[in-house]
Amino acid sequence: MTSKDVARVAGVSQSTVSYVMSGKRPISEKTRRLVEDAIEQLTYLPNAGARALASQRTQVIAVAMPFDPTSGAAGLMAFIEEITLAARRRDHDVLLVTAAEGVDGLRRVAGGARCDAIVVMEVRTDDPRARIARDLRVPTMFVGFPADREGLHCIDFDFEGGARLLVAELAHHRRVTVLGWGPEVVERDLNYVRRFRVAAEETAAARGVELDWVPVGHDRVEEQVREVLDAGSRALLVTTHLARVVHAVQGTGLRPGTDLDLVALATDADATAFPVPVTAVSQHPRDVSRQALQRLFELLDGGARDTGVRLVPASLVRRSSVRPTGSTR
Repeated sequence: MTSKDVARVAGVSQSTVSYVMSGKRPISEKTRRLVEDAIEQLTYLPNAGARALASQRTQVIAVAMPFDPTSGAAGLMAFIEEITLAARRRDHDVLLVTAAEGVDGLRRVAGGARCDAIVVMEVRTDDPRARIARDLRVPTMFVGFPADREGLHCIDFDFEGGARLLVAELAHHRRVTVLGWGPEVVERDLNYVRRFRVAAEETAAARGVELDWVPVGHDRVEEQVREVLDAGSRALLVTTHLARVVHAVQGTGLRPGTDLDLVALATDADATAFPVPVTAVSQHPRDVSRQALQRLFELLDGGARDTGVRLVPASLVRRSSVRPTGSTR
């Protein structure tokens, strides 16, 4: 069966069938349903090889991301899931390019005509992938941005805005402990880590608050939380390992929102997974991924090619983990 057969059964033109399948033009729900019913009736699947030859596209989006035990790749799964869903809505598959390949991986998938576009994740402040992205023949979207971002297409969450909101929420304390990203993450100089810390430090200085930074090691989360609490800290800002931090706090007999104040950089799902929901700023991984793919397909379709950085704005959701202002003094 072919798209011509689908068009005949659905009673529409062959081009309409193409538009329904590609999503390149708006189609009424009634017409879309006619085409989908015809496809189901005929069990029609487009021939990917023939389609690629006709369109000179591979129908593949490459995603360059770290994938090793120390990279924290599990935290990237929400991004990957949304990228995959957005790609499938445009009839594209997703190809993962691991961190070990680095620049060579980008050259391989772009130069070998293995993909139509590339998404680059876990961007470092000085990222060698940025230096070659400007010369690749396929559109490339950075989720995050390096220090030198001239000529690049970038989108990210507003980590600076998130840092300012979280520090301000605890500004009634003279000292705040930041349970931050571990040494293995800090050493990689991921751009968002530096941006968050600089903004947090600036906000704290303006508010007269001292920040004690504690890089949380993956193997020492519970131990480090106990050390911080034993030292008298009752204001915690958490950027990583939230579930383990909350459980460690509860293990000491203390309760967020009653005995101490706790805020976090965490998704809504993670922040509300505890008996005491956590006041948090979400990184909005799904919104970031959705907008990244939307912009990438605009580039593929010949749309606006303006470069620069787009930020998904930060917002704070107050929950029960922070005591009313004035009761903590």
